[in-house]
Amino acid sequence: MILSSSDLMRRADARATECGVPEVKLMEAASAQLAQAAMRLALENRTVCIFSGTGSNGGDGIGAAAELIRGGYAARVYLLGSREKMTASSLEMARRYESLGGELLEFSAAEEELKEKLSDAGVIIDAIFGIGFRGRVEGEHLRAIEIINAASVPIVAADIPSGVAADTGLVLGSAVKASETVTFSMAMPGHFVEPGCTYCGKVSVADIAVPAELLKEAQTKIGAVLDEEIFLPRRAKLSHKGDFGRLLVIGGSVGYTGAPSLCARAAVRMGAGLVWLGVPQSIYEITAVKNDEAMPFPLDGGKDGELAVTARSGVMLRLCEVDAGVIGPGFGRRDAAVSIVQRVVRESAKPVVVDADALFALAQDMTALSDCKAPQNMILTPHEGEFLRMGGDLSLGRLHAALCFVRQYKCVLVLKGHRTIVAFPDETAYIMTRGNPGMAKGGTGDTLAGMIGAAVCQVAAKKSENADYEMFKRAIVTAVQLHAAVGDACCEELGEYSMTASDMIEKIASVTKRFVS
Repeated sequence: MILSSSDLMRRADARATECGVPEVKLMEAASAQLAQAAMRLALENRTVCIFSGTGSNGGDGIGAAAELIRGGYAARVYLLGSREKMTASSLEMARRYESLGGELLEFSAAEEELKEKLSDAGVIIDAIFGIGFRGRVEGEHLRAIEIINAASVPIVAADIPSGVAADTGLVLGSAVKASETVTFSMAMPGHFVEPGCTYCGKVSVADIAVPAELLKEAQTKIGAVLDEEIFLPRRAKLSHKGDFGRLLVIGGSVGYTGAPSLCARAAVRMGAGLVWLGVPQSIYEITAVKNDEAMPFPLDGGKDGELAVTARSGVMLRLCEVDAGVIGPGFGRRDAAVSIVQRVVRESAKPVVVDADALFALAQDMTALSDCKAPQNMILTPHEGEFLRMGGDLSLGRLHAALCFVRQYKCVLVLKGHRTIVAFPDETAYIMTRGNPGMAKGGTGDTLAGMIGAAVCQVAAKKSENADYEMFKRAIVTAVQLHAAVGDACCEELGEYSMTASDMIEKIASVTKRFVS
């Protein structure tokens, strides 16, 4: 789903008016969609309370009140701000509402009464702020949001929950916690990224008849990834294992034998043709027992149970022989590990997933990434703590942070967390829409790294078939969304508490099968 921005969407609405679609017509269509959502949630209780601001968003709410009255509902509108500041279209909606017997009540006068009576309503409509709000919620607006959230009543938000920044998903002091959000024409990043997405509830996009060519002009380079946009290509009948990529996984240390094995096993399940697994000599035998399909091999190790500096040349040699690599799962953080990772990042032209301890090693000297031969092939997979260690700045939100990072380093960033973000050097970004808290445990990140590595190596193996960067991008996004879909399948079967990374690896087969086309 391609997303818009608040500025582009307001411009599209204005252009629609210039092209002969009156603003009041757009508001009528938005009001009707909002009223329908309220009717769905109200069930048998036909009393609806609408909180309205003075802008166009407030007009949508007042128009919805008029629609509800026509449908036999009791609709009460509470206005925040002065009637004199209302837009012309909002005033027209108010005229229609009042002509049906409705009364535009001042929130400030009814505030104390609302604290007690709001819970008697069947549904609340939040139409206080729209997508253009950029300030900080305070005063009567803050009090209204607190009252709305305190009521045990379903809430429908018009366009976006009041207090959520449409472009960043940041909460501007306080925000309405909606059960459902009806946004108009196009969705925005704030509907999908943290923390705003947790305030939106179910998000639906309503068509209000803005011309299609204007909506196309309102598109950004940011998308929300839905299952229907994910597919795995059906394999040719005449194939051999070399057609599906050769992947090298480097990791492991004493006490951390599980991480590289989980990564390799996930890569095999994700369809990599051949998977090699390089580990320190000290854990080679353990790793060999853990892996049947992947092919473990020993590398020089030090007395500390991690790889030795002398393993560096062996790692680089092996990377030259494969289509892609993964480095970091269970790797350790001593000087030798840092040295190996820094060299891989600086010198490898192959796609490499830089994960876990390799991110720590990279953070010790980020010039390795700046000096990288092929930064567009470096796929970094940090959670927020690792991202901050590498110099990332989350103060303006996860999406902005991810885009700033790839703009600086020209790499691929997979910023993990609820609603993982994948950002690319061309400043396109994709927000995942799956995942659950049961995935927040050891090993799931190693599984993700293996799945990404497998997807990328399969694309890289098609270089003779003119594989391009768009295929590379699609492979990464597909792997990340599938990983989250696998997590959701495990959660549904086993629950958030009991699911494990091994469960996820076993579930890859049944989930990926659904997406082959």
